[in-house]
Amino acid sequence: MKPEIIESSEFITEAADWIEAEARAALAARGEFWLSLSGGNTPKPVYTEFAKRDLPWEKVKITFGDERCVPPDDDQSNFKMAKASLFDHAPIPAENIFRMKGELDPSAGAREYEALLDSRKANGDALFRHDLILLGMGPDGHTASLFPGTPALTETRRTVIENYVPKFSMWRLTFTYPLLNAARHVGFLLSKKGKEPVLDEVLEGTGDYPCAHVKPVDGELTWFIGE
Repeated sequence: MKPEIIESSEFITEAADWIEAEARAALAARGEFWLSLSGGNTPKPVYTEFAKRDLPWEKVKITFGDERCVPPDDDQSNFKMAKASLFDHAPIPAENIFRMKGELDPSAGAREYEALLDSRKANGDALFRHDLILLGMGPDGHTASLFPGTPALTETRRTVIENYVPKFSMWRLTFTYPLLNAARHVGFLLSKKGKEPVLDEVLEGTGDYPCAHVKPVDGELTWFIGE
């Protein structure tokens, strides 16, 4: 299935509208909405706008596609960003927010999160299926914490793994391709400024970047691009 490409001049509002529509569709179909958040600066105002929506927030379940191996109150933490931009504004029950524990030993943190998601998969599903996974894309084509040249790119069995990123001299926890590609819908949220060459190659199918290997097996893929 070809990805849907949405270029928006009203990125924040329209991206929040789009996530809300996905939420309502999942709630109507299955009675809950499993949303995986991405880190970075681009989604922050989108999360704050999304928090204003009139949803049954007690039925929204939140996961994270990756996390830096730092405590949750560290400024580098994706959880801290999501708390400030979304959780502090929307009445999502604390028990519905499943953070990656970056303060643990990286291997232990990855195994714990993998077991958590595995325990939540529906009967008959080989892997846990998110309703919507939000991702970003870096100038080097990385997504989640799947960076060029790192071991997690070749993982085919594990769904969450610890990944050492040499360019930052840091361990990170990240979803792997099996989990990303099991989702019902994956959506990239990004501003194309400074990323045009990589983005053009990925959308044309000519670039072998980490983000180019996100291809849901039985789901949809959307690129939501801000001008």
